[in-house]
Amino acid sequence: MNARRSCALLAVALVQCGCATTGSQESSATAGAANLQLGSAYLQQGNLPIAKDKLERAVKQAPRDPAVHGLLAMLYQRLGDDARAETEHRAALSLAPRDPEQLNNYAVFLCGVGRVDEGVKRFQEAAANRLYSTPWAAYTNAGVCMRGGKRDAEAEPLFTRALQVRPDYTEAAVQIADLRLNHDRAADAYRGIAEFLKANPANPELLLLGWRAARAQHDPVNAAQMAWRLQTEYPDSEQARSVAALLGNKN
Repeated sequence: MNARRSCALLAVALVQCGCATTGSQESSATAGAANLQLGSAYLQQGNLPIAKDKLERAVKQAPRDPAVHGLLAMLYQRLGDDARAETEHRAALSLAPRDPEQLNNYAVFLCGVGRVDEGVKRFQEAAANRLYSTPWAAYTNAGVCMRGGKRDAEAEPLFTRALQVRPDYTEAAVQIADLRLNHDRAADAYRGIAEFLKANPANPELLLLGWRAARAQHDPVNAAQMAWRLQTEYPDSEQARSVAALLGNKN
């Protein structure tokens, strides 16, 4: 029996069996929700075969749930099946075209397959959506996508925008400092890091970048301060061990 014929028969059955059908639909939706939760849990655990089974069951039981299609897309990405991943991302967005989470997830996929302009556009759509709770992350992701495409000049304003929206967002501060260092702009990098640290907590990566920026400017005082903070505040970090090794202070 072909798919079109099956759908036609199903439609007739729905008309003929009103009350029973409602119960069946509710049962299917409940089963779909259960399989969605299980599939999500197995996906997070990295158990891809069972996640695939649960999510493919869920999409049959709840074919109009964008969350199911979104998780299936992420699963197929993990499995390296980009064609099916894109199909599911598009299905999720066709059902929820303004869902910022689905926009963000599709953008991650697009950037991952090298479609930078499309990915950045989707990240910006997510960031502009008032329902999206973390627009600064979307701007930062857009900048990372640009950097992946070797388009640093276009990435920097996106990191700047992320910090305008959320001035304490450390990942954006790290990204912009690293970008500037990579373009021999150590003074700009150090200035941005110092300004950020006046008002916000540090992290090991940002302190390491500050140390590198100070050294690149031949500024031993600020380099020593960054190294001291790194080794005092984050003594067990990989960054602290790296600086200690470079300074010949292996303790």
